[in-house]
Amino acid sequence: MNLFLILWYYGFIFGTLFCFFPFYQVNAIRKYSKEDLLKLREEVRQMFDHAYTGYLKYAYPYDELRPLTCDGIDTWGSYSLTLIDALDTLAVMGNYSEFKRVVDIVTTKANFDANINVSVFETNIRIVGGLLSAHLLSQRAGVDLEPGWPCNGPLLRLAEDVARRLLTAFDTPSGMPYGTVNLRHGVPPGETTVTCTAGVGTFILEFGTLSRLTGDPVYEEVALNALHSLFERRSGIGLFGNHIDISSGRWVALDSGIGAGVDSFFEYLVKGAILLDRPELMAMFKEVRKPVDRYLKKNHWYVWASMHKGQVTLPVFQSLEAYWPGVLSLIGDIDTALRSMHNYNRVWKQYGFTPEFYNIAQGEAGSNRESYPLRPELAESAMYLYRATGDTFMLDIGLNILRSLQHSAKTPCGYATIKDARDHTQENRMESFFLAETTKYLYLLFDPENFIHNDGSSGKVHVLPSGRQCVLDAGGYIFNTEAHPIDPGALRCCYEWKEEKDFWKKSKNSKGDILSSRKKEKKVGTENSSSKRYEENETSETSKLIVQGADENFQNQSNDHFEVTDEDDSNDGKSSLSEEVEKLSKHTETLNHLLNIVKASHESVSIKRENGNEKSGEDGPTFSQNSSESPVLEWPPNSTLSQPSTSEREESLPEYVRELVGLKSAKKEFDPQQLLESIRTSSVDASLNSLSKYQLLTCPAQPFHIRLTIAGEFIEEK
Repeated sequence: MNLFLILWYYGFIFGTLFCFFPFYQVNAIRKYSKEDLLKLREEVRQMFDHAYTGYLKYAYPYDELRPLTCDGIDTWGSYSLTLIDALDTLAVMGNYSEFKRVVDIVTTKANFDANINVSVFETNIRIVGGLLSAHLLSQRAGVDLEPGWPCNGPLLRLAEDVARRLLTAFDTPSGMPYGTVNLRHGVPPGETTVTCTAGVGTFILEFGTLSRLTGDPVYEEVALNALHSLFERRSGIGLFGNHIDISSGRWVALDSGIGAGVDSFFEYLVKGAILLDRPELMAMFKEVRKPVDRYLKKNHWYVWASMHKGQVTLPVFQSLEAYWPGVLSLIGDIDTALRSMHNYNRVWKQYGFTPEFYNIAQGEAGSNRESYPLRPELAESAMYLYRATGDTFMLDIGLNILRSLQHSAKTPCGYATIKDARDHTQENRMESFFLAETTKYLYLLFDPENFIHNDGSSGKVHVLPSGRQCVLDAGGYIFNTEAHPIDPGALRCCYEWKEEKDFWKKSKNSKGDILSSRKKEKKVGTENSSSKRYEENETSETSKLIVQGADENFQNQSNDHFEVTDEDDSNDGKSSLSEEVEKLSKHTETLNHLLNIVKASHESVSIKRENGNEKSGEDGPTFSQNSSESPVLEWPPNSTLSQPSTSEREESLPEYVRELVGLKSAKKEFDPQQLLESIRTSSVDASLNSLSKYQLLTCPAQPFHIRLTIAGEFIEEK
């Protein structure tokens, strides 16, 4: 009994101490003060400055820094990739003086007219995305702006120049792009028709932004067409493979997942819906997410499975998949995002990095996939989820990432890829996304007051010379998959795309101009700097003289063998082109001259065609122009028409006659307008009807800014 009373007494004493004295309590949640966040933010800034200075000192103008040997190397295109990729990070971190200096370098020295083969995917997300983001941040950074900005500007012109060079990749039977183009000559001869899923579906943000700023819908339309073409080729159970043949539409790699080769396709469906106010893209994402959750989601990991049967083929986590929680946070699925985030953080804590492949069943890094190339995806999702929840666990994750990079990746001139996450050995490479993404997301995670995080409580009314107004710097920035932020308010500055709901099908104007007001401006001569660009590139309404055939009746039916294409509908009192052609047809001497050439060449050409020995137009014609058998066609000296150049005369003849008269066949040049019209006449977009399946949820908004809806879309004020 006495022993019982003694135990009770001491138990009471200790229990009282634990309950009423806080110094005995253990708190498992770490708290961060403003001073703590400021110190971490500045440490990230110093990390960026160290790597950025190392690139400028040892690697520029090469694409990337090699941090172990402190020199540079060209990787993706020999266009100073890291400099452009890191440009908007300077603005995000407030280094406006360096931003302006680099903008001046890029706008005066960048030249993309180069005979080099580049990745269409990488060039789009890094170069086009980087230039567009820097263009939209120029005002905030204090750059001298051209009149009409953001609808005009040197960085925008550079971005459009690069994007136009990439457009040739989309000229395919399916509308899905090739993986490689030559910046000067287009798709290289013999280029493979196999590309990855992400290489098809990762263009709508950059190309949509270009269309909204320039007024030319060709970019947005080709990107949408590629998305829809890919979407229509999902399997019977709704999954997508990893690689597809863009010519036949046949899937080549049948493993389905959310990681490498597929990742940004899902990401761009969500972000494209938000940025461009396209709810049909959100409907597409919701549709494709159902089979992802059904077949790929296992205990909040996402594995790889057969796209046709859904059977697990590869039970691995890829470091690239760490973007997924950030995407889920954009659509409000916080609980699922947090559960996956905890899984991914366990891998980081196990190794100090996330290896490229992690075998979930075995709990270890995948064989020959142990590297960590300074990827940003875990920091990206931590930033999104901290903004959505305020959970300091996300700050813990960011702190762990920062400590690992500082301890194991830092070198005297930069930060090195981790060759093996198990022993932290280094590799001699620092990809440009380390400065574009990893450091940016960490900085934003520790900087809650950054302008990127504006909740819409403030903004700037921007007035264009035309009197049009829009609101800028009001938040809601959308990051492309290379972490280049795009201000959605800027996309509403230049052109009102909602004036024609079905402009994708209705608009037929040159260069895709859908604004009737701009056509009127041209008539009265009121041109702004943006419309000048269109007029300079507008296809002139010159008529083409086409010889359609040649036979024994050619001389008597000469008028029937000339076709004139004349798009000028104006009645200005001048002689019409058809009247001029009638006069031209009277020059029977010239027609007889052509007939003699045809008769002299016809038999030889026919024999060669039958034997299959004739040369293709690209290799040259069958007969030389200097051959005695094929004299040069002389233009009638007394014609009332102005005498065209030799090249104009040659290009006006059809292929068969060109071969008969010994003219070299001209290589067909890529025409974006023809691609645009082809998409409009054969697009699969009309069959989707996704818009009718998706209801936009709205909430009251202040008049100066469009608020985010529950699903995250920007909507117009009604």
